[in-house]
Order: sequence, then structure tokens, then C-alpha cells
Amino acid sequence: MFVDYAKIIIKSGNGGNGAATFRREKYVAAGGPDGGDGGRGGDVYFVVDADSNTLIDFRFTKKFKAEDGQNGSGSHRFGKSGEDIYIKVPLGTIVKDAESGKVIVDMSKPGQKELILKGGRGGKGNSHFATSTRQAPRFAIDGEKGKEKEIILELKLLADVGLLGFPNVGKSTILSRVTKATPKIADYHFTTIDPNLGVVKTEYGDSFVLADIPGIIEGASEGVGLGTQFLRHVERTRLLLHVIDVAGTEGRDPVDDFNKINAELEKYSEKLASRKQIIVANKIDSMQDEENFKALEKLAKEKDLEIFKISAVTGEGLNELFNHVAKLIKTLPKEEVVDIEERIVYTLEEEQDQFEIEVKGNEFIVTGPAVERLMGRVNIGDNESYHYMEKMLKKLGIEQALKDKGVKEGDTVKILEWEFEWYE
Repeated sequence: MFVDYAKIIIKSGNGGNGAATFRREKYVAAGGPDGGDGGRGGDVYFVVDADSNTLIDFRFTKKFKAEDGQNGSGSHRFGKSGEDIYIKVPLGTIVKDAESGKVIVDMSKPGQKELILKGGRGGKGNSHFATSTRQAPRFAIDGEKGKEKEIILELKLLADVGLLGFPNVGKSTILSRVTKATPKIADYHFTTIDPNLGVVKTEYGDSFVLADIPGIIEGASEGVGLGTQFLRHVERTRLLLHVIDVAGTEGRDPVDDFNKINAELEKYSEKLASRKQIIVANKIDSMQDEENFKALEKLAKEKDLEIFKISAVTGEGLNELFNHVAKLIKTLPKEEVVDIEERIVYTLEEEQDQFEIEVKGNEFIVTGPAVERLMGRVNIGDNESYHYMEKMLKKLGIEQALKDKGVKEGDTVKILEWEFEWYE
């Protein structure tokens, strides 16, 4: 089964907690603090897998998590860092942020590896907080929590040339005649429901990748008949071969077919609508008269497009067409079709100083990553740790922000699940 869309959740590893321990040895009356640091949480990477050509694996596995860092321990022993996780995707996969819709990275290069989520940093052991006046700190810092993101994966096939057109116009037959691909072929609509790829090798030794895109119908740009899924695969092609049935075997009007397909391209993407096209007039072996072809030839002249007469069944005109395509491809640049505003690597630093204060009467509720990170570091029951918290509240600007909100002596300040009485 060909799957070209998936939504998954990725999470980087939590950092390990620092240890609050003290040296305990025989004949040593008062050993100092010796708590080790916690290990770093694992990162999340995406890597291109050359052996994969579908996103089907993501139908069954929806959550991917890097390993947590281990906690520190006594005797200055550091916790082990968590293992990174490498998520394999096919070549041509677009990675998007599900919340914002922004493209994070385009996995379109063989062997490509990209860091997406950074793991949490390990917490500091109590040995870091010993000073001349505080010789036995009884608190350590917990590790940072990893970050979780919902991600959209979209697979856009990497092909040089795309076969475009209504259902049953002969695209699959063309692909089977000029490549070693074996698409399903029959005389009914939507025989092709999955895109097919093949490599064309011309008589002069040139080669390129050809994609048979499932038939596009009216309303495709709005998703009718899985249209947006099919159009997604046309985006990366450099050249479109617009296949049209000039025999009118189903009573279709070739000129009308051309206009309708191009209208769908334009609605979907202006860039796609401006892609180089060649009109391929197929089924000439079944033509009863020349009227359909003459009308299409006139349209091609008006649109300044090249037109080739072929029969996919008999092979007539195929060599001439694909030798020309091979030469033309060499002149068309490989343009970047995915717009990436800024390469994103999600880290914890971007949020660590953010906080919000909500006022409810004489209660001031402080929330946000800044206080979550701070309260994970402190032991409220320990005086030294409590004083450290007060110092950090001031450093982070939370104390001043509370004053700006009008806090006064006797009011309640709520930080996560802890409540404090404000005093000056």
C-alpha cells in the first residue's frame, strides 16, 4: 500500500536529575556535597532511508520518543545521557509542524540527517552549589523535561517528468511501454490509485525518472477524488507531459480536458500551473477523424506549447517524444519547490524564561515554562533551596512582574501547586 501522509508525535528525552548527596567515608567526620549531574535527554532526528518509498510504517506507530537521561548519584557520578532516536523516512518527505503548518525541513537529499528536537539538559548535583558560606547545600537541580511536538509527514515523489491527465487517457500504458514499471492497466477509471515511478532510458543513453500520477478530475484542488494527494506528487516534477485522449473514446472534448486540468493546477498552486508542459495527443490509432487533433493543435499554438502525436498501445511516436524530453530535461533547472521560511530546531531555551501571571482577586497565579523549570529545581522544605528559589524569581523578573500587577502584603501567590503569602 502506498501511503503519502502521516501525523505523528515526537518527544525528546528528559534530562536526568542532579543528586543531592554527601560524602560518607570512614574516618571522615564531615564529608562535603558530592552529588553528580544528571545525563542529557536524547535528541530526535529524521534521516532519509534509501530502502523506503512509502510512509506506511507510520500508520501503526504514531509516537516516537528519545531515551531519558539517567539521574546523577553520589561520589560525583554523572548520569548516562539518553540515546538519540533516528526516525527513518523516504526520500522526498516533507516534515511540517502540525500546529503552525510551517515546513520544518525537506528530506530530499540521499543520506540526509536532520536534528528536529533537542533533549532536555541534565540537572546539576548539589556539589555545584557549595560556597564558602553554604558548605552543605541540600538541594540539586532536576533535569529539563523533553519537548513534545505533533508532526505532519508528507511524501512528494522525486521525479523529473510527470504524466498528467484525466483518468483512462493512457498514462499507465505510456509508463509501461517506456520503463520497466508494471502499473495496473485496464479499461476503467482509476485503475491507477497510487503514483508509479519508472526510469526512462532513451536510445542515446540518456535517462530520467518518470511518474504516472493518478488521474486528476474536476475539483481535485479541493480534494475531490483524492485530488490534493495526487497533485502533491506533481509538485516536484520539472516537466509535465499532459496526456489527452484525442480519439474521444468516452465522448470527451480534448480542448475542454486540457483547460479543466490546467484550471485545477492553477487553483492548487501558481508555481505548479507555470510548470513547463508538453501536450501528448494519445490514442491516435483509434482516431476516427482529425478534428479533435486539429483543435488541440490550434490550442497548443495559441498557448505556445509543443504537441506530440503518439499511440501508447502501438508505440507510435514514443521514441520521438521521449528523445525530445531527454534533451529538454537537461535545460530545466531543479528548482526548490518547498518554501522553508526558516530551518527550525526545537530547543528548550526558546521557552525557558516565559511566564504568565493571572490575577483573581487577591490571588496571583504564575504559570509558564520559566516557573515549571524553576520549581523542578528546588526543594521547598529546605531553607537554602527556598532562598535559591526567591533569588531566581527575582532574576527571572517574576518578582517585579508581580509588583507591576499590584501584589501587596498578605496576598496569595500561587506557583504551580505551591501557594505562598506575599510579604515585603
